[in-house]
Amino acid sequence: MQDASPSIYRLPFVLLCLSSLLFSASFNMLIPELPEYLSSMGGGEYKGLIIALFTLTAGISRPFSGKLTDTIGRVPVMAVGSIVCFVCGFLYPVLSSVSGFLFLRLIHGFSTGFKPTATAAYVADIIPRERWGEAAGVHGLCFSLGMAIGPAVGSAISQAYSIDALFYCSSAFALLSIVILMNMNETLPLQQRQRLKLSSFRISRTDIIDLRVIPAAIVTLLSYIAYGVILTLIPDWTTHLGISNRGMFFVAFTIASVAIRFFSGRLSDRYGRVPVMQYGLATLIVSMGILTWGNSSVWLIAGAAVYGIGAGILSPAVNAWTIDLSHPQQRGKAMATMYIALEAGIGLGALFAGWVYRDVIIHIPYIFFGTMVVAALAWGYLWAYRPGKQPM
Repeated sequence: MQDASPSIYRLPFVLLCLSSLLFSASFNMLIPELPEYLSSMGGGEYKGLIIALFTLTAGISRPFSGKLTDTIGRVPVMAVGSIVCFVCGFLYPVLSSVSGFLFLRLIHGFSTGFKPTATAAYVADIIPRERWGEAAGVHGLCFSLGMAIGPAVGSAISQAYSIDALFYCSSAFALLSIVILMNMNETLPLQQRQRLKLSSFRISRTDIIDLRVIPAAIVTLLSYIAYGVILTLIPDWTTHLGISNRGMFFVAFTIASVAIRFFSGRLSDRYGRVPVMQYGLATLIVSMGILTWGNSSVWLIAGAAVYGIGAGILSPAVNAWTIDLSHPQQRGKAMATMYIALEAGIGLGALFAGWVYRDVIIHIPYIFFGTMVVAALAWGYLWAYRPGKQPM
């Protein structure tokens, strides 16, 4: 019988969730305004790189963050991610050329390359195994709240004040996330901890990918291509459909995602990871169909809400599945592997969207249809999946 005690809501987990909310808001508040900002500098043809460069360095840094999470500790690695967001917010107004902006997007990606990897390992450390799905759902809910608050607040600040004020506000949110982390205890066992030294950054082939979690990585890769497309195209598509606040899609998406996460995480604990992921992917496929054929502001918001429901069902189950498949002493590497796939999916989706779009608005529905097909491939993979013996 499942333990019904409220143990997951103890102070360490609450602090972790609050830190993640602020961290998520910090970098997500920039996303709706960056395409127009880049166009104003004469770099409209590089819109696909706004997300692609960010995810490139996030993916490259995953093996390092995974190794460091398993050696020097969870809290220091989380802090690095928030510090990068804090610094980048102050540098955007300074490096105001196209090349400077793209360079900062490259650097900014290190933030999500570090913090989520260590955060997921921290959750697994402090939560009982039988409630990992529930904890992933609650934590994801807080991260999603940041995704909702960020774009809405970001667009409002940019319209009321300036884009520079938006950048500074992003830094302020990151700073608050760092302050919270300073009050959290390390969970990596003392006998596993090592002092930070040059050799800590040496990565071998065995440090990059955890073969145990490849099934979870495949599902993550295929499902997050849609998110890379959305991040790249939705700001322009929103404007085309007559919605002035480019963060509205993300608000609707996140409200739906938050609402479903109140109980979706528990579903995979009760009914199994694979069946729940299949339902999540099916919902995601429907959402991309709505965006493909719904050519109005009402359909845009409806598609955002259905996409949020699909993501809210899928994400906690994938995270819990990754931990299920991993070795307890290699949780950092396991989560890094899953996040490498996540960043690769977002980056590929962004590059594909930017390459096909080329500022021709009528191309956007065709791109949405392509992502629907890719999500269907992920569903087909889970349908054919048969668990086998895991690598030792």
